[in-house]
Amino acid sequence: MPELCIRELQSVADLRRAIQLEKQVWGLDDADVTSLTGAIAEQASGAFWLGAFEKEDLAGIAYAFPSLHDGRVGFHSHLLAVRDSHRHREVGYRLKLAQRERVLGLGVNEVTWTFDPLRSRNAHLNFARLGVISEKYLVDFYGPQTSSPLHVNSTDRLWVRWQLASPRVGDRLRGKDARVEVLDALTHLEPLVRFNGDGVPVIADVPTALSRQRIAIEIPSDIDRMEQTDMPLARKWRGATRAAFTATVQAGFVVKEFCRSIRGQQGPGAYLLEKSAPSL
Repeated sequence: MPELCIRELQSVADLRRAIQLEKQVWGLDDADVTSLTGAIAEQASGAFWLGAFEKEDLAGIAYAFPSLHDGRVGFHSHLLAVRDSHRHREVGYRLKLAQRERVLGLGVNEVTWTFDPLRSRNAHLNFARLGVISEKYLVDFYGPQTSSPLHVNSTDRLWVRWQLASPRVGDRLRGKDARVEVLDALTHLEPLVRFNGDGVPVIADVPTALSRQRIAIEIPSDIDRMEQTDMPLARKWRGATRAAFTATVQAGFVVKEFCRSIRGQQGPGAYLLEKSAPSL
């Protein structure tokens, strides 16, 4: 395959192309995409856009701006978009690595972003490959829905932290896989949310789950297909996982891991949450 070149977007023409790609990938109306004037002003204030190019074709983009979150200076990665034609070429992963290098070069050690916890491909990238953690669940972060077809089943998000210089992130980027340990932990847990025999979510007793040190939450393997073929079932999964994540993070649990398949190729994926140590 032709080589990809990742570089920072500088010109107004580059930013126009990036915004057009955002609109195409997410299926957004004009009112919901990043404005060109806003992108220019934010870039002048420290934000940066990265583009992945195949020759002259823009295959993917990543956008981050400076942030102050819980008293910590960092960057918030608001946008990652990859053309469908390049989805299986690790463009998103390579853009995140370039984003990490850029932020570390500025003397900053943390990047945050949000993602839909029902989308297993993104969960795998974020937790298994990049090594993020999450301590916050946000209900309808962008409102009940947007113009994107990906946002018709609410816009709940996990807020993740990517601690760029941590040993955990270093291990993941060197290819150290935690899958064996995660699978071992999951086999000894009764999930707080699990599939029944018909693919419907079942919620276990919440107080009992919160009394443990570890909690598992299962999700469908392909929520995109479910939303296209059985929206009532997809909404049940949103409601069940929303209740589970909300209760667990409020009780001090941290989302640490995600395993994409725990029962074979057709099985669900599962998050592993651990109770955080109390603050002194």
